[in-house]
Amino acid sequence: MSTTFQLDTSTSRANPTPQPMKRLTVPKIRAHKADGETKQPLVMLTAYTARQAQLLDAHCDILLVGDSLAQVIYGLPSTIPVTLDMMANHAAAVVRGSYHAVVVVDMPFGSYEASKEQAFESASRLLKESGAAAVKLEGGEQMAETVAFLNQRGIPVMGHVGLTPQAVNVLGGYMARGRDDAEAKKIVGDAKALDEAGAFAIVLEGVLEPIAIEATKAVSCPTIGIGASAQCDGQVLVTEDMLGMFERVPRFVKKYENIAEVIDRTVAQYAEEVRERSFPSADQTYQPKKG
Repeated sequence: MSTTFQLDTSTSRANPTPQPMKRLTVPKIRAHKADGETKQPLVMLTAYTARQAQLLDAHCDILLVGDSLAQVIYGLPSTIPVTLDMMANHAAAVVRGSYHAVVVVDMPFGSYEASKEQAFESASRLLKESGAAAVKLEGGEQMAETVAFLNQRGIPVMGHVGLTPQAVNVLGGYMARGRDDAEAKKIVGDAKALDEAGAFAIVLEGVLEPIAIEATKAVSCPTIGIGASAQCDGQVLVTEDMLGMFERVPRFVKKYENIAEVIDRTVAQYAEEVRERSFPSADQTYQPKKG
């Protein structure tokens, strides 16, 4: 038995709750793909808070503490301003709120590109402070040496190629990648380089479907698509996007619900009841004891 800190949803407070250690492991994620095939695709979603992690955990193989929290949580224009402190704090919350899924944390821009030694310092800090199982970093062949360096020192790495949001200033925007032969060849080559360096999985983002399929077939580790192909070995979306928290979402997002509308309607009802003094009622107030 192991103690996992979980939110007590009846009180909204964190309490140590004994839970059997059922958490998936990086090797088990890697083993989903055997002999070039994945029978059951991996399910991955982003999570940034303990309560969100609780709600997603039972349904996901991987919870990604994405640097997408820049836009989703902090209202920033891109992922560039994200710091190690932000990532460590949110990752720790997600770990506390889960006990089944593998928790992977994004390495923010500027925390790993300078050298493999810088990457190790940043990655080891993230894992020590959060309890996450692995890190994710963007970049292909140019990051292969860093991926191998981290992997050899006990830090599992998930790769990320294709549309890499941290490089938005170089790419010139968030357009789909692989539209010409040279770029398509580079994406496949990047995936192969990360695979050979020891990445346990690779995110393929915003690439033309034939390129995603080719890259998936070219590597031995699982690929996880986002705006790629159903033929990838798994899928990931930003949770707030698929729940309908925002009006505008990328083309590759399917809105499974319209939570923003639910919140708007609910808060409107609350505001109306407050203004007409029907809330709080006797059921929500403390009355003197009779007698």
